[in-house]
Amino acid sequence: MKTLGIDEAGRGSVIGSLIVAGIIVPQEKEIMLSRMGVKDSKKLTPQRRKILARKLKKIFDYSLVEIKARDIDILRKTITLNDIEEVAIGKIVNELNGYQYDRIILDSFDVKPKRVQNKCRSFLGEKASEVEVIAEHKADDNYLPVAAASILAKERRDEIMDELKKEYRKIGDVGSGYPSDSKTIEFLKKCGYDELPDTVRKSWKTVESLKG
Repeated sequence: MKTLGIDEAGRGSVIGSLIVAGIIVPQEKEIMLSRMGVKDSKKLTPQRRKILARKLKKIFDYSLVEIKARDIDILRKTITLNDIEEVAIGKIVNELNGYQYDRIILDSFDVKPKRVQNKCRSFLGEKASEVEVIAEHKADDNYLPVAAASILAKERRDEIMDELKKEYRKIGDVGSGYPSDSKTIEFLKKCGYDELPDTVRKSWKTVESLKG
């Protein structure tokens, strides 16, 4: 049996991209993930995520989808953030479709995991009856393939944030990019609403509050 694990990073951030990752793990290789120390990316240091992501990319088939801040702002005029993430999941499901996976497990971003499950199944077309689809909260804690996907997604977002820190260091530290980070909020205030770069999600309430 092969499992396609799917997870994201950067969903709630105000700065930077949303990354959705998928990785295919044969059942007999899940023990390898355990021995490597694969776990929910939030429980790993950035350096450990980088090392594990490098190993995972060499061993397994995977797909990464990046939705940039500017595109999120444009898309949110007509669809929800859940819809945006579902589109990314559809791209991953279709891109990896030729690898004959038997099961898809997703970390649910919807309060009702069943909706994510049904939407994902709709991307499978004629194969919908052949592939088991599971969507659960905290799936990155409970399933190794999803934890592996979380590492790929978070490591890519880490790379993007490191690039942004270098690009905007003269203005200030962009921090983690999340509204809960005081460094991120301070950076936004220094920029001012009218001078915010495209890497900031201007449709976020955090940014709306900066309007004079």
